[in-house]
Formats: sequence, structure tokens, C-alpha cells
Amino acid sequence: MPFLIERNDITRMKTDAIVNAANESLLGGGGVDGAIHRAAGPGLLKECRRLGGCGTGEAKATRAYRLPCRYVIHTVGPIWRGGSFGEEELLRSCYRNSLRIADELGAESVAFPLVSAGVYGYPKREALAVAADEIRRFLETHDMTVIMVIFDKSSFKISSELFGEVKEYVDENYCGEHADAYELSRRRYELAKQSLMGNYAAAKPAPRPPYEPSASYDEAAKPAAHFSVPALHHAREDAVCEAEDAVCGAASGSLEEALSSLDEGFSENLMRRVIASGMTDAECYKRANIDRKLFSKIRNDKGYRPSKPTAVAFAVALRLDLENTADLLRRAGFALSRSSRFDVIIEYFIRNERWDVFEINEALFEFDQPLLGC
Repeated sequence: MPFLIERNDITRMKTDAIVNAANESLLGGGGVDGAIHRAAGPGLLKECRRLGGCGTGEAKATRAYRLPCRYVIHTVGPIWRGGSFGEEELLRSCYRNSLRIADELGAESVAFPLVSAGVYGYPKREALAVAADEIRRFLETHDMTVIMVIFDKSSFKISSELFGEVKEYVDENYCGEHADAYELSRRRYELAKQSLMGNYAAAKPAPRPPYEPSASYDEAAKPAAHFSVPALHHAREDAVCEAEDAVCGAASGSLEEALSSLDEGFSENLMRRVIASGMTDAECYKRANIDRKLFSKIRNDKGYRPSKPTAVAFAVALRLDLENTADLLRRAGFALSRSSRFDVIIEYFIRNERWDVFEINEALFEFDQPLLGC
């Protein structure tokens, strides 16, 4: 099941469970904790009073009351004291225990805040790395949708090295592309115009001979190819129609043959590639950050047309190079284009053989692009 990043207010998440970054008393506080208590209403506080608090790294569950989810899982993150007092292991324990409880409750989806990264001072980048690592480990053996909810972009930090590398690649391969695309479009237009004018010139009659006043006028002296303005107009239309008919005729003449020899579709091609890779179905859809039910649907529907992020996710899971990625996308009706930031970012990761879909999603989120998987 997928691990997603979403910019939202966690009190509005309609998942089965949400996680509260609580304090040891469980009686509410500031930040996420206070927001959850206010949104849930007084019933949540009454139940929390009966729990007797919660130790750092541990987790306890309650009902959700007025919240749109079913459960609230309260976990107490460590206060950052420089990193030498077991903060990382305590933070990992927060995620492990929260996910374990969510599984015991039968939750199919759970939303987390970035635990300890607010007033508790845990460095945001390191907090995200711990969260992603523990969530990925859990999803290797469990089917659950896990969402990391980010309230604002300042709460989310990818490494400065990764950000700099991706930004440089985007700047080099995206910004300059528009001029090239415009020039290519202009050249195609000129070629098409020249071709059309050439057909028109071929159909236009020869000019009338000069008028000689001394010559006697009779029917024999009348120009043999006199064209009126309407006639010239029709000649031009005929030339255009002939060109169009030539193209359409070539296509329509082989329509039956083309339909009888269609290329392998996305679903068939994907399944063949999965078998060739030696991966199991579960390994494939987990690496692609894809829901198991969606993978089953793709497998059983030969005509299935995925979204572009889904198709790209499978290319990443299969570790396809750019040529094979383009081939897989084409079968779903898509292409990689340097006029799209999403496509350029994907190209960067494929060229550099960086196949971690979660790392790719962190970069896509940073650049406000759709995430891979579903």
C-alpha cells in the first residue's frame, strides 16, 4: 500500500486513524496536539484522562469523537537535545508503536504529522528521514495507506544536496526548452505552408497572354485557360483536398490491418516486464508505491489506462531506463516531455539510477508536482 505526502490540516483527514503528536499527560497542548483536541471536542479529553498519560516513544489509542476519522493514536515524541540522548530511537519507537496500534485496530489508512519536528525541536530533515524509514519498513509486510500530513512547506525539508541537484537539472532542461519547442513548431508551420503553397502553385493555371489591340478578336484568339476568381479559389481547395485525401487514404487503406495488429497494451506489457524482472507481484506494487487492489485491477483488465504518475511509478519499480520508460508510457498514452517539470524531475532520477520512489516523491512534493503511486 502507498506512502504519500500531503499538504493538509490533519484534523480534516478522513483516514481510519490519525496520529497525534501528544505530550506525556495526553491532556492537550499546543501545535498539532491542541488542534486535534479542539476539533475532537471535550469527549476526547475525558477519555484521555482515563489513560493515565503516555511515555515518550509509546502510543495509545482513543476514539475520534467529532473528527472525521475513526481513531486518534496519541504518541509522545522526544524533545531534541542535540541527538546524543537516544532521540532517534525514541522517535522510531513512536512510529513503530503507532503503526502497530493502527494495524491492531484494523485501520486501512492512517495519517501522521511530522512527530517532534515542531516545538520539540527535532530537525525537520532528520525527523522526515526517520518517519520515512520506519513507515517503509512497516509497509514491506503490511497493507495500509500511510499519509504524512504537512501543514505548510516550511515543515518539510528534503536534503539541500538533493534539492540543489534536482533544481539545477530542472533549470538546465526545462527553462531553455520552450524556445526550442517554439522554434520546432515554427519550422513545422513553415514546412506545412510551403507544401500547401506548392500544391496550390501546381494547380494554378498559366498566366493569360498579353492583350494585343491590333489583333482581331475571335473565339480562336480567346485565351485557352481563362480562370475566374472563383475558379482559382476552387483550384486551391482542390489542391488542399487532394493533399488531405492522400494522407487519409494512406491511413484508411490500412485501417483494418492496423486494428488487427495493435501493439501490446499497458497491462500486458507491464505484467510481462514484472515476470521478466523476477519480482513477485507484491514486490512490484510495493516498490511502485501502488495499492494492492489497484495492481489487481490492472492485472485483470487488459485495457486498463493508468494515470501518468501510476505508469511512471511502475517504470521506477522495474528500474527501466529512459527508452523502456518511454515505451511503457506510450502504451498508456503518455510521453516524457521537457515542457513538464514533473517529467524533467522523473528524467533526472532515471538518468541517475535513483530508484527510491519515496525519495522521488519527496522531490516531487518539494517542487509541487504530483506524487508517484496512489
